[in-house]
Amino acid sequence: MLVDRSGASIPKNTFGPGLAIAHAGPIIVNSQARIGANCRIHTCVNIGTQAGTTGVAPKFGQNCYIGPGAKIFGPIEIGDNVAIGANAVVNKSFPKGNFTLGGVPANVISNKSSYGLLVEGYKNTKVKSQ
Repeated sequence: MLVDRSGASIPKNTFGPGLAIAHAGPIIVNSQARIGANCRIHTCVNIGTQAGTTGVAPKFGQNCYIGPGAKIFGPIEIGDNVAIGANAVVNKSFPKGNFTLGGVPANVISNKSSYGLLVEGYKNTKVKSQ
């Protein structure tokens, strides 16, 4: 588990290849979460279980952008090429992908995907352009 001076707590094998941590600061990820290749994550993000449960954490596709302060929790699925806006609270599944989520609770706020928000550090996956 990566735990550093910034307060980040990221268990091994939760992220696929190409993880980019944009800024130093607290990031909390449940060990049961699974995030695909090419995720860019910002500070103050929490990816966890639903209250009162264990082992039911979110599953993400590839090429996800997670904005500062986002909270994603519960037995949910997030599709490929999704951007999650700053301070969004995601507590339901959005498996189709290729859009932007935002708000409390989160909903689709734009048909813009994560294209342009990521560095494709892992080249076996492609972000769909607009």
